[in-house]
Amino acid sequence: MPHPEQVSHTHADVAGGRVRAATFGAMDGLVTNISLVAGVGGAGAGAHTIILSGVAGLIAGAFSMALGEFTSVSTQNEQVDAEVKVERAEFTLHPQTELDELIDEFVGMGMSEPTAAAAAREIHRDIDRAVEFHITQELGVDPTDQPSPWVAASSSFVMFSIGAIVPLIPYLLGFSSLAAGLLVGAVGLLIAGGLAARVTAHPVWRGALRQLAFGVIAAGATYLVGLAIGVPSAG
Repeated sequence: MPHPEQVSHTHADVAGGRVRAATFGAMDGLVTNISLVAGVGGAGAGAHTIILSGVAGLIAGAFSMALGEFTSVSTQNEQVDAEVKVERAEFTLHPQTELDELIDEFVGMGMSEPTAAAAAREIHRDIDRAVEFHITQELGVDPTDQPSPWVAASSSFVMFSIGAIVPLIPYLLGFSSLAAGLLVGAVGLLIAGGLAARVTAHPVWRGALRQLAFGVIAAGATYLVGLAIGVPSAG
């Protein structure tokens, strides 16, 4: 029989907010600024205007993403805390009902009724442990291990900025070709999509092409808008 250390495994952090915030931040940064570059470049603007638009988009988007993530995660944590208070009140008012509810859950999982009753009573010997267990079972979250809004916000800010700077790299290096900016952005989309797919154990090529397709659609739309509106001539 294999030793426990030989068959142990770890799971990715799917609830802590870090991977999700970082992934969405980078994707949003890439798509946002590729679209800005395409739109402003399609209107016929020069490199300086494209850089200005891109940097403004980077700053505005990074703060927007960070504030949005902070608010979202904070609200989620507050909801969990509120549910813990509700569950604790239920334990105080209806302890037997809560015990019967847990026994029914265990029986539904395949336990025999005597085993389910014994397990439920053991859990209910400690009210804090019982409340945490019920919340985890009913909401699918661990109230003792909630994601950090600060981690989510900072991850979003940094990763959005990294993603948003990619299509600006050619312009910052002195190139003025719209094609160069879009090409570098497309490579960034392929890499980001592939990395996201790898984290979730999906085919890398599929994630890369999917993200590229989304970016092409967004950039194509803004390019056509820029082409239609154009840059007003001085005078």
